[in-house]
Amino acid sequence: MVSKLRIVFLGSPEIAIPSLQALARHPEIDVRLVVTQPDRPAGRGRRLTPPPVRLAADALGIDVIQPETLRDPVALDRIRQSEPDLLVVVAFGEILRKPMLEIAPLGCLNVHPSLLPKYRGASPIPAAILNGDPVTGVSIMKLVRKLDAGPLVAQCAIGVARDDVTGSLSIRLAELAAEMIPAIALGYARGTRVPIEQDHAAATFTREWTTDDARIDWSRPAVEIERLVRAADPWPVAWTTIDGERFRVTAASVVVASDVDNSPGEIVVVGGDVMTQTGQGMLRLARVQPAGKKEMNAADWWRGRRGGAVTFQ
Repeated sequence: MVSKLRIVFLGSPEIAIPSLQALARHPEIDVRLVVTQPDRPAGRGRRLTPPPVRLAADALGIDVIQPETLRDPVALDRIRQSEPDLLVVVAFGEILRKPMLEIAPLGCLNVHPSLLPKYRGASPIPAAILNGDPVTGVSIMKLVRKLDAGPLVAQCAIGVARDDVTGSLSIRLAELAAEMIPAIALGYARGTRVPIEQDHAAATFTREWTTDDARIDWSRPAVEIERLVRAADPWPVAWTTIDGERFRVTAASVVVASDVDNSPGEIVVVGGDVMTQTGQGMLRLARVQPAGKKEMNAADWWRGRRGGAVTFQ
């Protein structure tokens, strides 16, 4: 290894930026190239928009390429020309295949936001909230050709706050990863961080969420629905239907005790609180978004309806 550790960084979304910045600013690391996804249509106008990592790399003065796929031989040649010692991947958005994994002599380190082997796959952060885990964390592993199954180079745990949503927990995990990655990459390159095989028998898996996964089943306990609301924030957002139209629930809390007992999905207003009966307990609605309207306080929405029995479907 030369005086500085030469790295090619692969990442795309906002959560990858802190790690890129931490690596780029370390005096013993030289980020030679950033690889990110192509510009994509975004917003109501569907204008081509660069991925957040592209903007961060530009601000840092680092060369960027945006190939449609890493199977592109031109992209592979450009990466080889940067002569990396090591590749670092943080939420890039494409599986790295054998030709890519063989470019750098030291291989590739991948940052994953869970305590592997728990929650391999696409949705580890919402999974931790959905399952009520008190702790999650960041794993840094050597990338292999099997999903999140590479040997572990480092792990660090962090508590899941009672009010965490996927968005807030993602930010904290991204910051934790940024604190870890420079020292871990250097230690791995110098041989002081030796990868340790995962316990594959203990592995659990997640898949990419869809909008259907965020639909509320009012027959479930209130505590589970409240977790779903937090896990689905900021996307795909928990939802139900009312009057045949989609109705989003963006913030809610569990009512510890209640004297009422109605059908699941039935709305009850007690002392100004808008609550919904679930299969076990009541869920207090805090913030909602009716179809075609902006997000609002649940009490304001209810007053606007001017009464009448309502049951979510």
